[in-house]
Amino acid sequence: MKSYLTVFFVLISSVLFSQEKSFTEEEVSITKFIDGTLLNPNNVEQPSLAIIIAGSGPTDRNGNQNFLKSNSLKKLAESLSNKGIATFRYDKRIVKQIRQGNVDKNIMFDDFVNDAEAIINYFKAKETFSKIYIIGHSQGSLVGMLAAKDKADGFISLAGAGQNIGDVIVDQVTNMAPKLGEEAQKIVDKLKKGETTTEYPQTLASVFNIDIQPFMINWMQYNPTEVISELNIPILIVNGTKDLQVSEEEAQLLKEANENAELKIIENMNHVFFEIKGDDLENSKSYNEAFREISPELIKSVVEFINS
Repeated sequence: MKSYLTVFFVLISSVLFSQEKSFTEEEVSITKFIDGTLLNPNNVEQPSLAIIIAGSGPTDRNGNQNFLKSNSLKKLAESLSNKGIATFRYDKRIVKQIRQGNVDKNIMFDDFVNDAEAIINYFKAKETFSKIYIIGHSQGSLVGMLAAKDKADGFISLAGAGQNIGDVIVDQVTNMAPKLGEEAQKIVDKLKKGETTTEYPQTLASVFNIDIQPFMINWMQYNPTEVISELNIPILIVNGTKDLQVSEEEAQLLKEANENAELKIIENMNHVFFEIKGDDLENSKSYNEAFREISPELIKSVVEFINS
């Protein structure tokens, strides 16, 4: 009986040990707008730091929104920190504003860039990390490449668009309804000129509402291919073949704009880093399935890039 108990306790101990995290966790406030989570790997002196920037919408540090919970960015951060890379992920400023019931209606795309730059400056001043890398997801890709210029040691784009956001919107609308695509093009043409308009179909109000047009105008002034072409730091561009929002062609555009960039296309990975073997329905449902693991190939690619 004693021998059975001994084996039982050995097994339990080994399971508990294997689940032990190999990093410490700390809450950090950078500015009055930015709160985040810093993960520091254990027993690594002056590790590299990866700052993770979320995509569009009111996305929190874990990659979640109100009705979408994948924990994609949390899983990315913890996976990297378990591999010896420090990570900092943060709530977008609008998340904090929503929680406080004080949303700034005049928020601009440049505000997100300013936040990312403030975070880079904060950690550079600490002199705790050997190198600082920026990982930008979706909208965060453009935010990240703008903030990384002359500040970071490397940049990683995850599902980042290569086209101007205006052109991306026109393509998406056209694919859903070709006639509406023509209307979308007219609106985008005006916004690119810095002009607002109330002449849009009600069916496109969620995209072109007059209240968000100043934000869109600010966003549309940037062309990702032009921005990435000016980066003189190591670059990794990653996209998945099952991404419903950002196609592989977008990643190829970024790669063509900077010949020194590395391009990694991951088979069956979707927009929130999950491996999808089934159809679009499974893909869409996965955005709210936090039990899924993120792509091991993604982790491997990012770790190898940062450690190279």
